[in-house]
Amino acid sequence: EANALEYSILVAATASDPAPLQFLAPYSGCAMGEYFRDNGMHALIIYDDLSKQAVAYRQMSLLLRRPPGREAFPGDVFYLHSRLLERAAKRSDQTGAGSLTALPVIETQAGDVSAYIPTNVIPITDGQICLETVLFYRGIRPAINVGLSVSRVGSAAQLKAMKQVCGSLKLELAQYREVAAFAQFGSDLDAATQTLLNRGTRLTEVPKQPQYA
Repeated sequence: EANALEYSILVAATASDPAPLQFLAPYSGCAMGEYFRDNGMHALIIYDDLSKQAVAYRQMSLLLRRPPGREAFPGDVFYLHSRLLERAAKRSDQTGAGSLTALPVIETQAGDVSAYIPTNVIPITDGQICLETVLFYRGIRPAINVGLSVSRVGSAAQLKAMKQVCGSLKLELAQYREVAAFAQFGSDLDAATQTLLNRGTRLTEVPKQPQYA
């Protein structure tokens, strides 16, 4: 509707493509983004998803008989993603003031963010938005896990009032999710717990966006 394809470039390496092409596709897209950045423009690159690239790299490494490490990935898989994501940067005013912003997507297995690839990518980025299938099926859309989602630069960019509201909101939602998990096993709840559950139920309705329902 917004004619986004008129100013977008799509670099695709599907599951039917050879592993080397899946491995090289993100680097090809990044090189194109760097061209716009170096010419004083602002570019956004979305890697969907880097976990598939890591699997392709693992296939290549095993075929080359390189020593496997955790989850059979080679030892330099962290460098694989760090050298790619660190290329997203803002240039100085003297060199054109262009920028390249990277949004990497990582697919987790059963929502396990402690797996090897997610824990490799998370420290490279400035934050993460964690989505949960359970929340999606409960009608909470976008299905963002507020407790696991973190912005390491958000506090520096937010207004003071928003920072205060977000801090208390995240704490209350975290308490609500913890209490709600145990409340389903018992019916005798004290007044404070019931108040927390009622408030948490209302707070979960606030972030819902009707266009995704």
